[in-house]
Amino acid sequence: MELTGDAAPGRDAVPMFPLGTVLFPYALLPLHVFEPRYRMMMRHVLEGDQEFGVVLIERGSEVGGGDSRFDIGTTARVVQAAELDDGRYAVSAVGLRRIRVQRWLDDDPYPRAEVETIADPPAAPSGDDARRRMIDAFERVAELARRIDARVGDLPAFDSDPARASYEAAAVAPIGPLDAQHLLSIDDAATRLVVLAGMLDERAVDLQARLDLDG
Repeated sequence: MELTGDAAPGRDAVPMFPLGTVLFPYALLPLHVFEPRYRMMMRHVLEGDQEFGVVLIERGSEVGGGDSRFDIGTTARVVQAAELDDGRYAVSAVGLRRIRVQRWLDDDPYPRAEVETIADPPAAPSGDDARRRMIDAFERVAELARRIDARVGDLPAFDSDPARASYEAAAVAPIGPLDAQHLLSIDDAATRLVVLAGMLDERAVDLQARLDLDG
C-alpha cells in the first residue's frame, strides 16, 4: 500500500477505518473505538459531517497500523455515539454508498484517503429474477440451519429493489470477509445477487452434508 502526504488541491482527505469485516450500504456497524488514533479520528468525524470510510484489511491487524487494505469500501455515517469516561467511544454507524480509494494518504494522525463514489447502475431487467433466486437459496440455507439449531430465526424481509436487497442479504449471509469483499466489488446488482446465491448454494451443500453425517 503506497502512502502519500496531503490531499491534492480541491480534494478532501476522508477519514478511513480499516476493519476485519466488510460494511455494506444500508447495514449497521457497531464500533468500539479504543485505539488513540481512532479516538482522535472519531472526535474529528463527530465535529464534521459525521462520515468516514470503511475498508476491509487485506493483511495485518486492526490495531497498530502497518496493514494492507482493499481499495473498495463503503462510506459510513454515525447515527449514535457516546464518549466513555476513559476516552473510548461506543459508536453505531450505517453504510451509505460504495467508494473506491483513489489514493491513500499518510496515516498520521490516522488513516485517510482520497475516494470516489461508486454509483450503482440502473437495475437490469434480470434483477427481479436474480433477487428471487437469491431469496430461494437463502431460505434453503435457513431451513437447513434451523434443523441443526432451532434458534435460527426467519429471514428478514429484503427490499424490493434488487440493489438494496443484494446489500441487505450480503450483510447477513453466512459468508466470510473475502467473499463479502468480492460481492461489494461487483457493480451490477443482478450479478451480485446471482453470485451471492451461488455462495448460499455452497453453504447449503455443507449444511446438508453435516445433517447427513449427524443422521
